[in-house]
Order: sequence, then C-alpha cells, then structure tokens
Amino acid sequence: MNPYKIEGPALISFSGGRTSGYMLYQILQAHGGELPPDLYVTFANTGKEMPETLDFVRDCGEHWGVKIHWLEMRIFDERPIYRTEEVTYETAARNGEPFAALIDRKKMLPNPMMRFCTTELKIMPMKRFMKERGYKDWYNVVGLRYDEPRRVGKQKRANESGANPWESLTPLYDAKATLIDVFKFWETSNFDLNLPNHGGKTLAGNCDLCFLKGMKTTTSILKERPDLANWWIEQEHKIPKLTQETLGKENNMATFRKDRPSYIELVDISKQPEPMDDMFADDSAMSCFCHD
Repeated sequence: MNPYKIEGPALISFSGGRTSGYMLYQILQAHGGELPPDLYVTFANTGKEMPETLDFVRDCGEHWGVKIHWLEMRIFDERPIYRTEEVTYETAARNGEPFAALIDRKKMLPNPMMRFCTTELKIMPMKRFMKERGYKDWYNVVGLRYDEPRRVGKQKRANESGANPWESLTPLYDAKATLIDVFKFWETSNFDLNLPNHGGKTLAGNCDLCFLKGMKTTTSILKERPDLANWWIEQEHKIPKLTQETLGKENNMATFRKDRPSYIELVDISKQPEPMDDMFADDSAMSCFCHD
C-alpha cells in the first residue's frame, strides 16, 4: 500500500518546512493531484515564523493548487477563552502577537518542561479546527522521516495511549524517506523555501529562535540576524522571576531556559569569534511538535 494514500478524515499538519512540504507533495501525488474533501491541510502560525516560511506556505498552496488553512490562536475574556481563527497569508501575524498574548495570559514563559506554546499555539488550534467540522476522531498526518525513529516512536506511544481523539500517521517514515530524499526533491524543484539549507536542515525554520533549538544553532542564527532576538528579550524582561532569592532585586527576569544564558546574553555570545568547523557538534536541540 502507498503510505501517502491517506484515508480521511485526516488533518495534514504542514509546519512550513521543507520536510512537511515534501510530505504534502507526495500525498497530493498519491491522490492524483487533488485531495479528497475530508483531508485538510493546516498551518498553525505562532507569529514567530520567519517571513520566508510564510512565503513558502503560500507558494506551496499556489504551485500545487491545494487549499492550506492558516490557523492562529486567539484569547478572549469570556469562555471559551482559547479559540481558533482562520487567517490568510496577508493577514497572518508576523510579530509574535499570538505567542506574546499567550505569555501574557499565562503570566509565565514556556520552557523545555512546560511547552504550553506548542500545545496552545499549534496542537489545540488544529484540534479545534477538526472539532468545529464535526469530527470526533481523525488521522493526524505528521512529517516525521525514517531517520527520526525516536520521534516516530513517541507518536506511536501516544497512539497506543488513546489519550487523543486522533491517531498520528507518519507516511514519510513508512515510506523510508530521509533527509537526503527531502534535500534532493527541493534541489530540483522550481521553487523552494528561501532559507539557507545546511545539509538538509533549516536552522531558522519554523519558530525563529525557539528555546528548544541548540545554543550553537541559536547563536549561529544571531550572527546573521541579531534583530530576531528583540522579541525574545522583550518576553524575558516582562516576566519577573519571583523567587525568594531574586524578589526585589534588579535583573530578576525569567528566562525560557534555566540551563543556558538569556537571549540578551546570547546576542553578546554570538558576537564572539567561533571556529567554523564543528560549529554544530553536540548542539543539544530538543524535538518538538513544530518539526521541519
């Protein structure tokens, strides 16, 4: 059986990266170039995606003639507090507005142990999207490759738990598609994501300076685009670190991660000379739903 021939109802999670773009193309081809009405392609925008990512999502829809639903989280004073709004390329947030609103609501920063940004900005908008269309259960199609077995294993364990109304499918893994396959596909395509491709990896892809990215990756991005840190610095400064040791002291701001410097410090670190060879060795990136 063709792993890209998806049975509905299903939600195809398009992250805006090259891997999920490759997956979407293969699914389209398996269905003769046109998706059945109960297969939905969604892109959940946090407002912190790179402009090139938004261009790429738009281009995929236009070049392949597929409807991509652009989703953003909204917060209201009355219940339901969290809602999903469908936007467009033109109206999509570009300055982190949904993400900042979530931090304001929670009065805390997400961190590697509490990734509520992933839950509220990515997973829940997609869940509400399907629920609002009357589905009680569905397939959730995610772009995890054959060379990502740990992440695929996590999805399979979630399926077995039965905790979600969806069952995750990993057609790239089932088709044994790897980073090399993705790289070769976009190398011969008539359009591409306009962000640097480092051996198949897009360092600044998805949420630009996500705290789950490794420190060396983050400082490498900051060498080229120090302005990207401004939003992250603003978020760290607006949330106080209310502990007995820091209460009432200056610079008692919270940070997205306790195990490494703040974003304003990372900007300074990025300005230091660094040997180019082995730059990304031992870069402790963490996996997230916001995959490539």
